[in-house]
Amino acid sequence: MAGDPYKELGVSKGASAEEIKKAFRKLAKDLHPDKNPGDAKSEERFKRITAAFDLLGDAEKRAKFDRGEIDADGREQFRGYPGGGAYAGGRPGGFGQRGNAQFEDIDLDELFGMFGGRGRERGPRDFTSKGQDVRATLEVSLEEAIAGATRRIQFSDGRMLDVTIPKGAADGQVLRLKGQGAPGRNGPAGDALIELRIAPHPVWKREGADLSMDLPVSVPDAVLGAKLPLRTPEGTVSMTIPKGSNSGKVLRLKGRGAFAGGRRGDLLARIVIMLPDEVDADLVKLAEDWRAKRPYRPGG
Repeated sequence: MAGDPYKELGVSKGASAEEIKKAFRKLAKDLHPDKNPGDAKSEERFKRITAAFDLLGDAEKRAKFDRGEIDADGREQFRGYPGGGAYAGGRPGGFGQRGNAQFEDIDLDELFGMFGGRGRERGPRDFTSKGQDVRATLEVSLEEAIAGATRRIQFSDGRMLDVTIPKGAADGQVLRLKGQGAPGRNGPAGDALIELRIAPHPVWKREGADLSMDLPVSVPDAVLGAKLPLRTPEGTVSMTIPKGSNSGKVLRLKGRGAFAGGRRGDLLARIVIMLPDEVDADLVKLAEDWRAKRPYRPGG
């Protein structure tokens, strides 16, 4: 990635980690190849902002870049020359002068051996560096997070990769895929860091390790008791509704919730008594007789 990563993301050098993350997400959303099919310029810009976030999103790499120890591509920089370059003072032969570095700290034999000249018999030095890590966010369903699954994702460079989601995965959990990041410079490739996001579910609400849901129950089933189907992450089971159940009563199904802190929680079903869409004459008559014989008094 050529250029300034701060400018690529449109943030200042003093930007916080959260500001950098927010700027990247906004740009990535606008420039993602899926949103701009066939647009080579958008795809190239997407690659540049991804590389910029790979650097600035890593606190250690960002600090090294700010100190000038690595460039925008994550490559280590030579800082041993006086004045920071191959020539001190902007002219050749200036090794007797001092610039930003302390000259006496340099191993001259090693220095010249790197480029030929004094110490040539040692041969050129090969500089190696590990490739940058790449980051991606993968949204999974609640069922996938609980039971585990395999999902295929595509990186900005076009690579397809199968990601194994472990059983009991947590929201925000980061999966590290060794060697699946950017290639290194004569060294190992970086890693791919996949952050899992669990999508909201239309039936269950997560409350720590527990799952909660509403369970519609008819008036006869609430009065007389019944066995009703109840949806769980592993499929439908039969739930016993106790005789005389009221709205708000919570039924607990052990070990059928989500995962948190290494343990699995319970499934909590809250009874909601439902009237039929059309109230018939028999139900109206029953309610009238009931009210006449046993008038309802709030709190009594």
